[in-house]
Amino acid sequence: MSSLILASASPRRRELLSLAGFSFDVITADVDEVLDASLTASQLVMSLAFQKASAVASAHTDSTVIGADTVVVLDGKVLGKPHSDAEAKEMLRSLSGRTHEVYTGVCMIKGDKVHQFFECTKVTFYPLEQELIDSYVASGDCNDKAGSYGIQGQGCVLVKGIEGDYFNVVGFPVARFCREIKAFA
Repeated sequence: MSSLILASASPRRRELLSLAGFSFDVITADVDEVLDASLTASQLVMSLAFQKASAVASAHTDSTVIGADTVVVLDGKVLGKPHSDAEAKEMLRSLSGRTHEVYTGVCMIKGDKVHQFFECTKVTFYPLEQELIDSYVASGDCNDKAGSYGIQGQGCVLVKGIEGDYFNVVGFPVARFCREIKAFA
């Protein structure tokens, strides 16, 4: 297999790829993550993953470049990363006691060869008291995370259950990726 490049600044994606035994370089893609409301959630995450991968792949045609993006969807509305504590609290209030979906899109590019896929996991939250929401947001664990929570951190206390791939909720469907890249290579 050619060398791998992860086109993502996400420490969670780096950790998951390392845990799965991959050796790779990290070159972050300078891409404005614009949430296009005309796209479905699956189309959106694959589009963003493609933008990240292609921004790096153009300068590294001999490597396999991996781009990924994750969003949270509630009632058909995409919840990206919060821009403020107030927005994070509002997102968490809206997720309280409800089930939402987490979509991650993955794109692999090598030269002119492109392969994309997405994974969707359902997550159900416990009803959240305002005090818990306030303390969670104050912890900073919600920062830079789609839907304002990280299941792998302090956000684990918010989650009642999941249906699907846990690692997809963390930010990268690593088991499926292992199978997809084998077919891609």
